[in-house]
Amino acid sequence: MKLYWSSTSPFVRKVIVSAHELGLSDRLETIPTRVAPNKPDLALLPFNPLGQLPTLVLDDGTALYDSLVIIEHLEHIAGGAKLIPSSPEARIEELRLHALCNGFLDLLVQWRIESMKDTKQIALINAFNLKSSMIWARLEATAERIGQRPFGLSSITLAIVAEYADFRFPRLGWREKYPVLSSWHQSIQSRPSLAASKFFDSSKPQ
Repeated sequence: MKLYWSSTSPFVRKVIVSAHELGLSDRLETIPTRVAPNKPDLALLPFNPLGQLPTLVLDDGTALYDSLVIIEHLEHIAGGAKLIPSSPEARIEELRLHALCNGFLDLLVQWRIESMKDTKQIALINAFNLKSSMIWARLEATAERIGQRPFGLSSITLAIVAEYADFRFPRLGWREKYPVLSSWHQSIQSRPSLAASKFFDSSKPQ
């Protein structure tokens, strides 16, 4: 299977971590891909007309996109119910927590794109600030409960939220403001799936 991949994408990393947790990382061939809102990757578009990462191309040529869809497929290959519970009530709760964390990742990516523009929309930046403060507070209140759950889809996504914030927004100082979340993340950040998939900027020397 070929995974169109970037070392800086939190959504790609979610797939990579999940593949490690499911014992499938050695079945993924990563294809380095750079995408930007104003510069689609022409090699990616035939497989994913949205031009977005991650995109997984199966051995039969079928293309899957959106990290959740890809993880659902990997779960199926691995036997199911390893990252996402099968019982309806537990599954909905796992997906609900995932939606909060994944939505925050989307917000952080949009926030970074907007902050890099020469002319910034101040109202939009203010909205990002307001939403992010509310989300951080909700995650702080939720972190202990997530820590009591098996390490699944929502835990993976929350860990990536924490590390993406460190990677792209080091001045936020979120760890001092949200100690429960920081403590939880410290307890799991050496997990092999996370340690093997750290963010890095491939455009800079390592």
